Amino acid sequence: MPIKLARIDDRLIHGQVTVGWTRLLGIDRILVVSDKVAKDPIQQAVLGMAAPHGVKVSPVTVADAICKLTTTDLVAKSSLMLIFTNPTDVLALVNAGVEIQEVNIGGMQFKTGKTQVTKAVSVDAADVSAFKELHDRGIKLSVQMVPADKPTDLWPQLEHLTGR
Repeated sequence: MPIKLARIDDRLIHGQVTVGWTRLLGIDRILVVSDKVAKDPIQQAVLGMAAPHGVKVSPVTVADAICKLTTTDLVAKSSLMLIFTNPTDVLALVNAGVEIQEVNIGGMQFKTGKTQVTKAVSVDAADVSAFKELHDRGIKLSVQMVPADKPTDLWPQLEHLTGR
């Protein structure tokens, strides 16, 4: 069974968005892939409280995610959703051999040093570089906040930022 959803959302697990995705896709396990979150007990507690009933949430470092997804049968045993805060971490998993065919982008907040490319997505140079490599590998990049929204291709919004 493949990974059901790989999602970038810097808000992580929150309200109806995550509940909508978990119900639609029958998700029973969420790996929150973030070195920062995996080392923050307060954020881990919040994630546990925000998780939908019956869905196991595991905050893991990028290295731990790679290990779990390449050396165990976690993907085969679970209906799995991966949540990331940035595309660089997604790329690290792909580079390590984790099979991700599509990345759903739900939100990357605007901060100093970032360029807003859609209503919900702001990027910096590192984000653009990682998205470019993912795109060049044939991985679909779709912006979609909630399941009811129509997915839109992120790449046309980024291509002009790559210097091509």
